Amino acid sequence: MMRDGLRRVADEVLDRVDPVGFGKALASEAAGLAKHPLSTTRALMRWTKGSVAAARVSAVRVVGAKKEGPMRAPAKDRRFNDTAWEENPFLFWLLQQHLLRERLAHELLDAADLDDVAARKARLAGQLLVDAVAPTNFLLTNPAALRRAFDTGGVSALRGFRKWMQDVRMRDGWPRLVDASGFEVGKNLAATPGKVVYQNRVMELIQYSPKTESTFAVPLLCSPPFINKYYIMDLAPGRSFVEWAVEHGHTTFCISYKNPDLAMRDVSFTDYLFEGPLEALRVVKEITGAPKVNVAALCAGGTLASMMAAYLAATGDDSLNSLTLMNTLVDFSEPGPLGAFTDRPTVERMLRRVRRRGLLEAHEMARTFNLLRANDLHFNYVSSTWMMGDEPPAFDLLAWNADGTRIPSAAIDEYLRSCYLDNLLARDAMEVRGKKLRLEAARPDAFVVGAVEDHITPWTSVFKTAHRLGGETQFVLSSSGHIAGVVNPPSKSAAYWIREELDAAPEAWRAAATRHSDTWWNAWAQWIATRAGDRTTAPAKIGSKKHQPLADAPGPYVMER
Repeated sequence: MMRDGLRRVADEVLDRVDPVGFGKALASEAAGLAKHPLSTTRALMRWTKGSVAAARVSAVRVVGAKKEGPMRAPAKDRRFNDTAWEENPFLFWLLQQHLLRERLAHELLDAADLDDVAARKARLAGQLLVDAVAPTNFLLTNPAALRRAFDTGGVSALRGFRKWMQDVRMRDGWPRLVDASGFEVGKNLAATPGKVVYQNRVMELIQYSPKTESTFAVPLLCSPPFINKYYIMDLAPGRSFVEWAVEHGHTTFCISYKNPDLAMRDVSFTDYLFEGPLEALRVVKEITGAPKVNVAALCAGGTLASMMAAYLAATGDDSLNSLTLMNTLVDFSEPGPLGAFTDRPTVERMLRRVRRRGLLEAHEMARTFNLLRANDLHFNYVSSTWMMGDEPPAFDLLAWNADGTRIPSAAIDEYLRSCYLDNLLARDAMEVRGKKLRLEAARPDAFVVGAVEDHITPWTSVFKTAHRLGGETQFVLSSSGHIAGVVNPPSKSAAYWIREELDAAPEAWRAAATRHSDTWWNAWAQWIATRAGDRTTAPAKIGSKKHQPLADAPGPYVMER
């Protein structure tokens, strides 16, 4: 009894002090380095050689010579964009030392020869440590912050200090990422006109008003992630996938999930499947009278949509006409950087905390994702906000990201275990309500989208999704990352790669694919048009006799805090 009590106390302490196991991973790295002294010595000698070279080049630069250092800052690292990092010899030396430390951290990790799980954790922890001591994080070695302080007579530094204190007090020391004051859901976010036509305890269904005189016979159902607010698929006007679909003649519906409270703590992942996309599919068919429905789904909403496709196949239901999957995993064997948080011990520790509370809070999940891009979503704001006193940017994607949802403990438990820990769907071992789910048995045509810079669902893993489905499948690789790769309206920076064949490995496929300077939305519009039936007169009204409009879009569920 006493032993069990002590174990519980130890578990609670570990949950609070090191919930991800970073300390254990770094200790494993140290032990691994001791076992590989030659590799360790080579890494240290390379670092020493680089340091000496950096000091020599910096000294030469003092007298005006322009000589290249041993390291070059990545072009995309905005922290070192200021010209002073090249022009000031001392700052140049500091930058070189930072880059050399970063390289040393990577080489020591390689030398330690850790298993995949420990290596992911140690790599992330090591990168966080290196970035935490970057010279840009200190006022006296941040040229942009020093210049601003001088120009403002110190006012900028004082303003930044106040912002830091506010974030320590109100956000546990995490910087505010966005100025959301200029955004309002229903006004300039989630603004596509429509009506809520159905509601249950898990979701409400929105039907959008047509914008064309004729619409395709096969309606379109959008399945967003159940772990986020739905309007990532209906962002700002001109940047909304829902709006794009409506403007291209699709009778469009979208699921909007309820922001759970403690009364929903026992709602499971399976409940989300049956009361989410499966129920929405039934209602869409009743409202439109169409025997089949096209489904477009994103991330975890795509995983649910894939499960729905397999379940319908197992029951002999051919209601699903086609499936569009954006940044969606069905095979979780290679989760990428997120794998640092999805190993079994870490998941078990997290689930213990969630079970005690009944819900996973939105900020916990958001902060986990932010750590995967710490430079862009944390340290960048240390400089701009905490040192220079700038307001964070007003950006619709970050405004959506800050408007999170909770997740019921039962749902996150089942989701993480069945997908990330046991990978049941990819192994044809997932069973729901007496039906075994086999993805290969799902025969609708599929349009699968990955994003080249995605850090949450790596495109090489999304590529596996295209191989797992049983129908005719088109894979497209979008530019940008997990969210911007989906919110991808026509622009000068948009690009995608496409190739018909799927029989190659991901990188071989990409090497042979054709690059287009355009948004993949245009390619999808052509693909879905051939699978949407004939065009008929647009619906004269929203809803039906059985499903009368309940509220204007975006509906009450998305407004819940």
